[in-house]
Amino acid sequence: MRAVLEYLTPMSLDDALAALDAGELSIIAGGTDWYPAQGECPIECDILDVTRIAALRGISKAKDGWRIGAASTWSDVIAADLPAAFDGLKAAARDVGSVQIQNAGTIAGNLCNASPAADGVPPLLALKALVEICSAEGCRVVPLGTFITGVRRVALDKGEMVTAVIIPETSAALKSAFVKLGARKYLVISIAMVAVTCALRDGVLSDVRIAVGSCSPVAKRLSALEAALENQTLAQTDAILAEACLSALAPIDDVRGSKEYRVDVVATLIAQALREASHG
Repeated sequence: MRAVLEYLTPMSLDDALAALDAGELSIIAGGTDWYPAQGECPIECDILDVTRIAALRGISKAKDGWRIGAASTWSDVIAADLPAAFDGLKAAARDVGSVQIQNAGTIAGNLCNASPAADGVPPLLALKALVEICSAEGCRVVPLGTFITGVRRVALDKGEMVTAVIIPETSAALKSAFVKLGARKYLVISIAMVAVTCALRDGVLSDVRIAVGSCSPVAKRLSALEAALENQTLAQTDAILAEACLSALAPIDDVRGSKEYRVDVVATLIAQALREASHG
């Protein structure tokens, strides 16, 4: 271990990007996952703490949608005045650990940690979220679905960091819900979780989006099921879900549940989320 490690806390995005460009740094955006992951091992890397950068904090309406700064906390999401399409994201934010974790943990930290059980990912997928990535060379925007590439793996190149999550404009008719199954109500890693957005017009579903987490290495949208539910009534969804093919999912066996149980329970969670979203 080096005798002296650097802990950088820049106040501007330009300074943070310059530091990243100059050397290898581990980025901290809340640290609620990063520090526990170190276990009893000594920290042997230089750290860039981005939580003091004002440009990375805040939720605002943009011309073509909404912008959530990378260092915005889950408490910021809960408190924000957002349309009904974000209700599922707010519900997920309330399920992120304890209130203390919600006050410290950030939206970018949750995404970059890239856990299969990250609460924020399914509702953001259902909102068609985009990830803004910047470096000293410039910025790019990628879909969230391609940003997380595997367990603890994201599409960041050397010198890059996440600066915002962008949500495209949503219809006023769009509603959403988030349902999480765990061994207890609070402070739990999910067995399975589902986020849904949809519109219900004259009793008929439209713009259906379904994302499932904790049932594959990366949370996924179920595009075939979405298409099957389009233009159906809520009364018809149970029959469709009973016959649904969920082969896109690839759950594992672990201490929280078997892969068979996870697949079995997903259809029930989707039905519950559709009902909650439709009556939201």
